[in-house]
Amino acid sequence: MQSTTTAAPATDLWDRVTGTQTAPEFWLVVVTGVAALAVVLWGPAWRPARNAITIAHEGGHGLIALVTGRTLEGIRLHSDTSGLTVSRGKPTGPGMILTALAGYTAPSLLGLGGAWLLASGHITLLLWVATALLLALLVMVRNAYGVLTVLITGGLFVAVSWLAGSEVQALFAYAAVWFLLIGGVRPVFELQSKRRRGGAPDSDADQLARLTHAPAAIWLLLFHAVALCSLIGGGGWLLGR
Repeated sequence: MQSTTTAAPATDLWDRVTGTQTAPEFWLVVVTGVAALAVVLWGPAWRPARNAITIAHEGGHGLIALVTGRTLEGIRLHSDTSGLTVSRGKPTGPGMILTALAGYTAPSLLGLGGAWLLASGHITLLLWVATALLLALLVMVRNAYGVLTVLITGGLFVAVSWLAGSEVQALFAYAAVWFLLIGGVRPVFELQSKRRRGGAPDSDADQLARLTHAPAAIWLLLFHAVALCSLIGGGGWLLGR
């Protein structure tokens, strides 16, 4: 009897995580999207919120480095919302190209995946997957500010997942995904503006240009395409279109 009683809460938790939940009303989905857009467009809000985009950016570099067989040595997140991911391996070739490509595309693609989960009704699963990814990233962060940023972000997801009601969880999940989709667009324009002024000479686009001998402008165009297509596709899923 003891084993059956102990197993029941675990089963209930598994059913909760893998089950489906009800989406917010349509107007609330729109409100979360508008709120995310306001955060991205308003400078005072964007500056601290951009840390979340940097987490996704550097996490993308780190994940693809591991997937392609490179050795991930560490990730640093800085207070100016820049970041650095260091991996060891062959300095050229597909693995290095994909690792460099992953940064600017990661927030948008994560947002697209999140939108798919929400469109399927998996609100709780999204919150738990996000928490797990942040925990995995935390292990690889190598500076105090980065650890603090990831802990705050992860703590927010844990608090919402465990303490908030289903309605608050849904609104938080939709707002987070909207922010990734919309927030993934702005850094590409910022990079384009910096390069136009002669800044960011060692950006991901420039590294890709050196690795592939294709102009950096081509890679910027690809970053734009991924961000905008993810926003359109993910936004359609969130709005039920």
